[in-house]
Amino acid sequence: LYPDQPNPLQVTAILKYWLGGPDPLDYVSMYRNLGNPALNVPEHWHYVSFGLSDLYGDNRVHEFTGADGPSGFGFELTFRLKRETGESAPPTWPAELMQGLARYVFQSENTFCSGDHVSWHSPLDNSESRIQHMLLTEDPQMQPVQTPFGVVTFLQIVGVCTEELHAAQQWNGQGILELLRTVPVAGGPWLITDMRRGETIFEIDPHLQERVDKGIETDGSNLSGVSAKCAWDDLSRPPEDDEDSRSICIGTQPRRLSGKDTEQIRETLRRGLEINSKPVLPPINAQRQNGLNLDRAPSRKDSLESESSAAIIPHELIRTRQLESVHLKFNQESGALIPLCLRGRLLHGRHFTYKSITGDTAITFVSTGVEGAFATEEHPYAAHGPWLQILLTEEFVERMLEDLEDLNSPEEFKLPKEYSWPEKKLKVSILPDAVFDNPLH
Repeated sequence: LYPDQPNPLQVTAILKYWLGGPDPLDYVSMYRNLGNPALNVPEHWHYVSFGLSDLYGDNRVHEFTGADGPSGFGFELTFRLKRETGESAPPTWPAELMQGLARYVFQSENTFCSGDHVSWHSPLDNSESRIQHMLLTEDPQMQPVQTPFGVVTFLQIVGVCTEELHAAQQWNGQGILELLRTVPVAGGPWLITDMRRGETIFEIDPHLQERVDKGIETDGSNLSGVSAKCAWDDLSRPPEDDEDSRSICIGTQPRRLSGKDTEQIRETLRRGLEINSKPVLPPINAQRQNGLNLDRAPSRKDSLESESSAAIIPHELIRTRQLESVHLKFNQESGALIPLCLRGRLLHGRHFTYKSITGDTAITFVSTGVEGAFATEEHPYAAHGPWLQILLTEEFVERMLEDLEDLNSPEEFKLPKEYSWPEKKLKVSILPDAVFDNPLH
């Protein structure tokens, strides 16, 4: 792509990750791209990461699985930053941003996919910019490449405003990316990030909000799950009973999910994105056979918001526990997504999963239209280890949306906040982050 730049500027990890260093990316190359005036693509800096894929093939970082599968995690990150007038060298802050995303991938083994979003909650360059979050999409110029150590695709980071992130959550990332492509100052056809952009696409073109609203109403949300700060208690039994595996509290050591259950939750999240098909939850303890999921190395986890789907091998159902009464706990950011879960997912016959980032807890909300769930209308609260499923009828969802209306106005919110539906034996608490960060709290 850049034959005239054989030796680009690079940001290099001083101490390589495989020697104990903190930065997983060996280096990030930075190129000057002249853009394409005919397509209204401005001149910009093009950043490419090296290290999420397998650079060595000798197992020092990634397990070498052969040339036919994915190389390492199967992708590298790219970023396109608008070149400012008079700028002679690329800013280096995008390299640290990429290292931050790579650390998340290495530590969680969650991979990214096109259409995913990343809630960053801070200007990407630590300035006063409104560009504080990211969407991910295929790089417009970088095609997948076959290397001796496997296939590598290129996912481009696209900086977005908070309002655009929320629209992607309420609707879908791909839809917002398409809108960004139609607005030159917000990205244009190659989705180039301009950190000085002061307006959202909805302020630039108010008609775009109508398109999003219509899309939400028609399609619902294709966000099938998030990593979150969450927990749940079984109120059917006293929590001090240590021998009772139904007692999963913030204050106690959470039971660990088995590898099969964790895989199961990932399948649940993937299946939720099959728009326009009947939503089906795979059976408990689904086992995958070799060759079913060729696009990923078997040791890698999929993104919580991935667009991929995988075949399911039926397996015998194991016994699940029915609960009489449950108490759900979320931090404020996770709680703010409950209306999205109810309106954008359950009212469209789908499901939504919160997977705890501080423990092994998972909470999946399902609607009556979802097949394969272990929660039923007769027993709407059911658990498999620390994984809770909650079935909500359409009538109850509508009522919850009314009662939870103030979650849409976080600026007026005072924590802790509690919602209760005694006849349904359901309680929801929105709690400060510190409760989840300190398990002894």
